[in-house]
Amino acid sequence: MSSSFRLTLLLALSFAAVTTALAQSSSSSSNPDSAQNQPPAQAQGLTSGQLTVQARIKARRAQRRAAAIRDIYDHRYEAYTGMGYARFVPGPGTPAVAATQTNPAVPHGPGLERAHEYAWNAGVTRYFNERLGLTADARGYYATAYVYLIDPALHPGVLQGINNPAISEYTAMAGPTYRFYLQPKLSVSGRVLGGMMYGKFDDDLQGGSPVAYGLWPNGYTFAGSASIPVEFNLTPKIGLRVAPEYLFTGFGSTTQYSRAFTTGFVYRFGRQK
Repeated sequence: MSSSFRLTLLLALSFAAVTTALAQSSSSSSNPDSAQNQPPAQAQGLTSGQLTVQARIKARRAQRRAAAIRDIYDHRYEAYTGMGYARFVPGPGTPAVAATQTNPAVPHGPGLERAHEYAWNAGVTRYFNERLGLTADARGYYATAYVYLIDPALHPGVLQGINNPAISEYTAMAGPTYRFYLQPKLSVSGRVLGGMMYGKFDDDLQGGSPVAYGLWPNGYTFAGSASIPVEFNLTPKIGLRVAPEYLFTGFGSTTQYSRAFTTGFVYRFGRQK
C-alpha cells in the first residue's frame, strides 16, 4: 500500500510539473511576440513625430524664404549706377590715304589694337512682377586709341606725332530683363538691350579726320548688349551688381564684338502692391 501511495504521489507531482512547464512555455511564447512588436511600434511612433517636426521646420523655412523674396523683389522699380569696362576696336586700322596706294609707307592692317575703355553706367528697370522687367540703360565710354604715325609732310592736315588720341562713345539702349534665379541674398538675370551709340573719335585731332588715322568716323550706329546681371543683396532695397556682357556696335558698316562688363549699386523702390 505504501508503494501504491508513493506511485500516486509521483504521478501527481509529475502532472503538476508538466502543467507548470506548459503554462510557462505558453506565456513565454506570447511575451516575445509582444516584446518584439512593441519596440518597432514605438520606434515608428518616434519617426513619425520626428518627420512631423521636420516638416514643420521646412514649412516655416519656406514661408520665411518666400517672405524674404517678396520683401526684396516685389519692388516696382530698380535704379542702378556704376562703372563699366570694354575691349573695343577703335577703327579699321587702314587710313583712307592708304586706300589710294599713294603712300606705300603707310601700313595696312586688319584693325587697330583693341582699346581699354572705361565707362560710367546708369539705368532703371520697371518690373511687372518679381521676374520680368523692362530696362533703359545709358553709358559713356572713354579710352586712348593707339594709331599709326603718319608723315604730315606727305599728308597735309595730319598732325605731327599723334599716335594715341582720346576717343569716346555714348550709348542709349533699352530691352527686357528676366530674373531666372531668385534667392534672398542673390539673384541672376538675363538681359538683352538694343539702341544707338554715338562715337566721337577726333577729340585730340584738332579738327582732323579720324579716318586718316585709321579710326572710325564720327557718327551714330546701332548698339546692342547681351548680359547676365548678378546681384548680391545687402538689404531689401540696396544691392551690388556685376554684369558680364557682349557689346555689339556697327561702325564702318561692320560689326564689332566687345567683351565687357558693368558693375555698381542697385536701389529698389516702389511696391508692386
